[in-house]
Amino acid sequence: MAHYLKSERDGGIVTLTLDNPDAAVNTVSPAWVDEMIAFFEDVKGDEGVTGVIVTSAKSGFMAGADLKFILDTPMTAADAFAFSQRATRMHRLIETCGKPVVAAIGGFALGGGYELALACTYRVVADDPKAVVGLPEVNVGLLPGSGGTQRLARMIGVEKASEVLLGGGSYAPLKALEIGLVDLVEPASSVIDAARAWLATNPDPVRPWDRKGFSLPESDGLLKQTTAGWFTMASARLRAKYGDNYPAPISILTCLFEGVQVPLDKGLLVESRHFARLIADPVSRNIIRTTFVNKGLAEKGARRPADVPPSKVARVGILGAGMMGAGIAYSAAKVGIEVVLLDTTMEAAERGKAYPAKLLAKQVERGQSSQDEADALLARIRATTDYADLAGVDLIVEAVFEDTAIKADVTRKAEAVTGAHALFASNTSTLPISQLAEAFSRPEDFIGLHFFSPVDKMALVEVIMGKRTSPAALARALDFVAQISKTPIVVNDSRGFYTSRVFQTFIHEGMELLREGVSPALIENGARQAGMPIGPLALLDEVTLTLPMIIVRQTEREDPSFRRPTSMVVAEKMVDELSRPGRSGGGGFYEYPEGGSKRLWPELATYFPVAAEQPDVEEVKQRILYIQAIETARCLEENVLLHPADGDIGSVLGWGFPTWTGGTLSLIDTVGLPTFVAECDRLAQQHGARFAPPQSLRDRAASGGSYLIG
Repeated sequence: MAHYLKSERDGGIVTLTLDNPDAAVNTVSPAWVDEMIAFFEDVKGDEGVTGVIVTSAKSGFMAGADLKFILDTPMTAADAFAFSQRATRMHRLIETCGKPVVAAIGGFALGGGYELALACTYRVVADDPKAVVGLPEVNVGLLPGSGGTQRLARMIGVEKASEVLLGGGSYAPLKALEIGLVDLVEPASSVIDAARAWLATNPDPVRPWDRKGFSLPESDGLLKQTTAGWFTMASARLRAKYGDNYPAPISILTCLFEGVQVPLDKGLLVESRHFARLIADPVSRNIIRTTFVNKGLAEKGARRPADVPPSKVARVGILGAGMMGAGIAYSAAKVGIEVVLLDTTMEAAERGKAYPAKLLAKQVERGQSSQDEADALLARIRATTDYADLAGVDLIVEAVFEDTAIKADVTRKAEAVTGAHALFASNTSTLPISQLAEAFSRPEDFIGLHFFSPVDKMALVEVIMGKRTSPAALARALDFVAQISKTPIVVNDSRGFYTSRVFQTFIHEGMELLREGVSPALIENGARQAGMPIGPLALLDEVTLTLPMIIVRQTEREDPSFRRPTSMVVAEKMVDELSRPGRSGGGGFYEYPEGGSKRLWPELATYFPVAAEQPDVEEVKQRILYIQAIETARCLEENVLLHPADGDIGSVLGWGFPTWTGGTLSLIDTVGLPTFVAECDRLAQQHGARFAPPQSLRDRAASGGSYLIG
C-alpha cells in the first residue's frame, strides 16, 4: 500500500510531509484522506505533541482532487455527498485536534490543497510567484467540497470570499496576504523556520468560529445594505452573466448565503449537499472531460505517432506579417525560437514585428515582464523581405491571404531557399491542404496548421493532414504546437476542415432564422442564452458578411455537388444591395454610432420582415446548438475528425461553443442519442434536410452507444 505521508518529530513539534509516491503532484484521494485521519487522530491523543507543521516534498504544496478520478468514478449524489463529507470530517479533525497546525506552503496550494491550508490554524507561504493559492473549482463546474466556502467566508468576509470563489483565480503570495488568504509571506528558505517560530509563541489552536460570540467579518459592501439585499443583487449579477447553463456559481453563492447563517458544522453539511448535486449534474463532468482531461491528453500528444523521435524547432520562418503571422511569431519567440518574419515590403514586415512589441510593452507596464526580457524576445524576431533569410529554418509557416495562387507562389519561393529537412505548414482556415501541397515538391512534409486569432490569446491549433502528409510530419507539427504551448486537434483534409466547416453552420443558421422572419433580437439573445459568447449576427458583423459569401461561391465553383444554403440570400442582400458588409464597412446587422454602443440596425425589419408568430426562445437555442452538433457528427462519419474528443476540444476552444455542454459531441451525449435523433428529425421536417442526422448517428443511437460518455 502506498503511503502519502512522512512525519518527523523534533521535541513537541511534528513535521508532516505530503508526498504522493505515484504522481508528481499531491492530490486529494480516498487513501490520502484515510492516512490524514489516522495521523491526526494520533496527534489529538498525544499529549507530547505541541504543534504540527504540514508541508510538502513536491515543488507544489497540494492540488485538489484528481479530476480524472472524479470523471472515471461513477457517483450518485449520495456517493458524492459521502466523498465530500469524508474529506470535510478530516479537515474538521485537523482544526479541532487541540494542537496548533501550520501550513508551510512552498508551492501552489489550489482547490483541495488550499482547503487543507484553510483547515490549518495558520498559513505561511513562500515568496515565490509559483506559490499561488486559490479555489478554482468554479472553473470545472464544481465548488470546494471540504470546507472552502465556509471557512473562507468566516476568515475574510462574505463579499471577499465570493470574489475568490466565483472568480476561480490563483493568487500570488503578496496578493493572497493582502486579501487575507494567508497569514505570512516569507522567503522560500525560511518558510519552515517561520512556521516553527509561530508555534513557539504557544498560539491558541481554537479557531475564531469555534469560540462563543463569533461574528462574520463584514466588508463595506455588506455594511451598506442588508445581507439578504447583497445576496439578491449578487444572484442577479450571476444570472445575467451565466444564465441557467452553469449551476456552480449559483450553488457557491447559495452555500455562502445559507452556510454563514448557521454554525460551521451545519454550514459544512450545506456545502456537501451542493457539492453532491453538482457532481451528479452532467455540466461539471462535461467541463472536466473536455477542458481538463481531454485537453490535457491532447497537449501531451494523444494523437502523436508514437514511433517518431521527438523534435524541436530552433528557427522558424513565417510568410506573411499580418495579424496572424505576427501572432505566430510572438508565440514562437516567446519560447526561445528564432523567427524570420517575411512580407512583401519592409514596412509590412516591421508592422508585423510591432505587434509583439505592443504586447510586450503592456506586459512590462503591468510588471508581468522585465524590459530586458521583452528586448530579448523582440531580438529573436527578424523582419525581412528577403527569402534568402529563410535558409536553415526547421519549419515554414505560411500565413498569407486565403488565395490558392498567392499561397502557391510564396510556397515555391520559400522552398527554393530552405533545406530538404524543413517542414512546411500552411495556416489556412478553408483551403484544402492536399491542393495547397501541389506547390511543394515534398507533399509528405506538407501539413496544415490552422491558428486562431488573436494567436497570443487563442490556445487551439487545428493540425490538418493532407492526403500525402507523413506520420513523421504530423509528429513534428505536434511537437512544434507543444513547444509553443498550444492545444492541438488533428483532422483530415476537407474543405473547411473541421472548425471552419462547423463554425459556418452557426452563422448561416443565424441568417436563416432572420430570413424566416425571426426577430433579430430573439436570434441574438437566444444564442447568448444558449451559451454562445456572441450572437451570430454580431459575429458576422465582426468577420464581415463577405467571408461566408466568398467561401460559398468558391465552393460552388469547385464542388458541383455543393448545395447553396438558403441563408445566402441574406448575406447577398446585405452586401450587394444594401452595402452593409459588417463593422469594418461602416455597419451590417448592427449600426455603430460614434461614441455610443452598437445596436441592431433599425431598418433590418424593412428588408427582413418580422413574422407575426415567433418561435419560443428554447427553439432558437436548440436550432443554434443542434446544427453545429449535427455537422460535427458528419465530420466524424466522414473521417474528417479522427476522434470525438477533438471535436469537443475544437468546438469549445476554437469558436466558443458553450463549455457547459462539453462540446458539440458531448452535447449529443448529454441530451441522449435517441432523444437527439428524434429532435433532429422533427427539426428536419420543419426547417430542412440540414438537420437530418447522419446515418452513423442513427446507428449509434440504435445500438445504445455514445460518443464520449461512459
